[in-house]
Amino acid sequence: MKAFTLFDKGDIRLVDIREPAVGREEVLINVHYVGLCGSDLNSFRGLMPLVTFPRIPGHEISGVITDKGIEVPDDINIGSKVTVLPYTNCGKCTACTTGHSNACEFNQTMGVQRDGALTHYIAVDYRKVYTSLKLSFRELAMVEPFSVGYHAANRGGVNQSDIVLIIGCGAIGIGALASAVDKGAKVLAVDIDESKLILAKKLGAVYTINSTKVNVLKSIQEFTNNRGVSVVIEAVGSQETYTLSVEAVSFAGRIVFIGYPKKEVLVNAPMLVKKEINIYGSRNALNVFPSVINMFETKNLPLEEMITGIFPFEKTPEAFEYWDNNAASTIKIMIKIDG
Repeated sequence: MKAFTLFDKGDIRLVDIREPAVGREEVLINVHYVGLCGSDLNSFRGLMPLVTFPRIPGHEISGVITDKGIEVPDDINIGSKVTVLPYTNCGKCTACTTGHSNACEFNQTMGVQRDGALTHYIAVDYRKVYTSLKLSFRELAMVEPFSVGYHAANRGGVNQSDIVLIIGCGAIGIGALASAVDKGAKVLAVDIDESKLILAKKLGAVYTINSTKVNVLKSIQEFTNNRGVSVVIEAVGSQETYTLSVEAVSFAGRIVFIGYPKKEVLVNAPMLVKKEINIYGSRNALNVFPSVINMFETKNLPLEEMITGIFPFEKTPEAFEYWDNNAASTIKIMIKIDG
């Protein structure tokens, strides 16, 4: 069968691979949609430090179960629409043994440290699949990025008494925004692209800030009467946004960093002490796929409006090139593979 493989920076090619055999505890999934993630784009750009080449990208997945192993439980049925938890965990490292399997020291995410889903069929452990009778294949492919944002909101302990600042309204930031709104918080959103801020408003942001047009910190201080926000969720990963996070958070506030910097960043360490800031890293997602699926099924979220473009499987290289050239205005690119 065919698959797209990233061989090096900017070098993605169609190759022939063997169709996977189904293990005793695995299901075979006919892949319908793959959403491209920021890590996929950075791999394409040669900026992703965790990726190894050659690599089949793709970890935001939807599809249908077409076969299953003999030890897969009866409640997982052939014909079910599914999405996939794309991470592994060893069960033995400190993170795993302390309840943080999402941050496993030896994690291998599909499309990053092991091959992903930009192909027609994948075999995965049945424990990694989640089903929905209500969601479309495109919606199911958005569960993973929203789950990363939902996990970040959990890390920050977001609740209805909070004012939350979301920095960066790409797919992960939008997921964090929707999750914070779902938890009852008042949410502010910052981005450089007006179309993303319009979507942020539709998802429940009470105040949006275009950082190319106004002084962001001044706008935040005016909105909060100079108190700052109680929670910052940073979803960009730049020196400027890390600095803004420390400046914008209130005394005794919380900062959650999702954005993965490409190089070391400097922070105002004296301010961390002075404000007694709680800082959390946030990686992948932990036990939140069911919560996100429930949110999708019960909330009237404009999920389709997140999709900037859908490319057919054979035009996958063009999809990467489009995103590379239009990163600021792109929220989610999807590849339609089968179905």
